[in-house]
Amino acid sequence: MGWLDALLGRSKPARPDLDALFALPSAAVTLQVSMAFGPAGQGSVCFRAAEGAAFAELQSEIQALLGDVQISQDAYGYTWLLARNDDLSGLVTDLHAANSTLESAGFGPSLLCTLVSFANPAGRRLALVYLYKQGTFYPFAPLDGERRDNALELQARGALAGELKIEPDLSRWFPVWGAPGL
Repeated sequence: MGWLDALLGRSKPARPDLDALFALPSAAVTLQVSMAFGPAGQGSVCFRAAEGAAFAELQSEIQALLGDVQISQDAYGYTWLLARNDDLSGLVTDLHAANSTLESAGFGPSLLCTLVSFANPAGRRLALVYLYKQGTFYPFAPLDGERRDNALELQARGALAGELKIEPDLSRWFPVWGAPGL
């Protein structure tokens, strides 16, 4: 950051740290013990797909790398890559590989978020969402009818504060309605 940026109040955005995803297995233990939420065996990577043969080839490469992967598009034009693995460490490794492949091919600015799903015995759902551009996590707890369980999200934030870098700006905790794997 230059002196002119500092003078004008501009700051550099946080550098994404994809290795932060590897903290999810220990955070899952905390969720299990403190809130009775266990891994649901599903996770997603969300990105804005680019046009062209190079990007299509990259998507094929990711599918070949990860095996059982589903690709879908949401109503906002984002592409979701859904991975399944009952072993959370394996799932996180798969999601990291997908993110890293996109980033190393020059599509890092297209990455939006990565989420890993959790559920409790009563069937309540919770996702831990990694914001790629912020380098932070936040909990998302959907309810029926595009409503969210804010109390559960805040409870998860409190439980995970020592485990993950939680996004402090609640306005960035955007809902990911209909995200595959949630």
